[in-house]
Amino acid sequence: MKTENLHSETRSPWLWIPTLYIAEGLPYFAVNTLTVLMYVNMNISLTDMAFFTGWLYLPWVIKPFWSPFIDLFKTKRGWTIAMEAIICVTLACVGFLLPFSFFFSATLVFFWIMAFASATHDIAADGYYMLELSDHDQAAFVGVRSTFYRIASIIGQGGLVMLAGHLEERMGNVANAWRTVFLLLSLFFLCIALYHSRFMPKAPADRPVPGVTAKTIAKDFAMTFVTFFKKPDILPALCFMLLYRLPEALCVKLVQPFLVSSLQAGGLGLSTKEVGFVNGTVGVIALLAGGILGGLAIARGGLKKWLWPMALSLTLPCGVYCYLSMVQPADFAMICCAIGFEQFGYGFGFTAFMLYLIYFSRGENKTSHYAFCTAFMALGMMLPGMAAGWLHETLSGINIFGGNGPQGYINFFWTVMICCLVTFAVCLKLKIDSGFGKK
Repeated sequence: MKTENLHSETRSPWLWIPTLYIAEGLPYFAVNTLTVLMYVNMNISLTDMAFFTGWLYLPWVIKPFWSPFIDLFKTKRGWTIAMEAIICVTLACVGFLLPFSFFFSATLVFFWIMAFASATHDIAADGYYMLELSDHDQAAFVGVRSTFYRIASIIGQGGLVMLAGHLEERMGNVANAWRTVFLLLSLFFLCIALYHSRFMPKAPADRPVPGVTAKTIAKDFAMTFVTFFKKPDILPALCFMLLYRLPEALCVKLVQPFLVSSLQAGGLGLSTKEVGFVNGTVGVIALLAGGILGGLAIARGGLKKWLWPMALSLTLPCGVYCYLSMVQPADFAMICCAIGFEQFGYGFGFTAFMLYLIYFSRGENKTSHYAFCTAFMALGMMLPGMAAGWLHETLSGINIFGGNGPQGYINFFWTVMICCLVTFAVCLKLKIDSGFGKK
């Protein structure tokens, strides 16, 4: 006798999970990583680049506010494929607009649309995953989805940047190089949308919930929102969510510009291809290794035991950028090691942050409360990142360390190190059960 979910029997999850989570990751990195380096390479000021690309993070901040309403219309499978089609179109528009003089404002509009489509794709794809698979299969494939999202990270932050760098050298034209990258990404998403329309099963459970209206969703959301802010120790928790990653939130917008800026401008003078390798390949692999080790450490000792070592690991390795900006070494291998070390420390320290979000979300409505926690996490990355370029340019005119060379990056990275004190301060008031996280 056949079960109700015929498609799940006849189509292996291997046919769609890998492509689904690559498609989930790539637009995120296109919006939040590729834009930074592309605009810098095309001579947009650091202040404008950081401020306007920082706004692109907003859809992930407010994602919990509109995610419940997706259930009112169509299916999660339909939403997923529709968002992939929109991402395809916006990528193509970005590519076609890059050669024009008004490219900055015009491409920002389409990156903004792409960001909302990508955040909506996250909601729909994750919801579809839970509806289509049984509890057993969800557990069995959680490592697969995570692995392919990480592959998307390496492609987005490493492979595509290296391709852009290669095309810059070959074509001799920055705009045409990045145009080719975005048009290729657009073609990829066209193929992905067509592929998923054929191979993503139509789950019987994947349909609008009968009897649910916008009014009932809004009422339930409001009640959940209120209960979140009534949780014990909400103020220390919010401070932690917003400020624990402050040093990294400042760094993330200016690391790539620092790597490609000329020695005369205070940078390291790397090519775009070299940046793709060091930041998007070495850095990403080190980040993942740090995260894996962090998970193993907490499983043995618990979150409370490892909170302070992880806070130190997250913050102190940022000092490598102080060293790099002051010395401006020419040894590429040494630069790779330094950034790999910093990213490993960040990955290790970030583990405590994510586990604390799970810890704080426990209890009734834990799924919704966790979504609010991730929204505050995103806000904590967005706001400092928007100010990073302005901070660099403000500090450029101040000679703190002496000498006649440019001071902007040196002063900026030392300011980041001072901000590490904020990370330590928000850890002081946290209350965590000693056994949480232990296996």
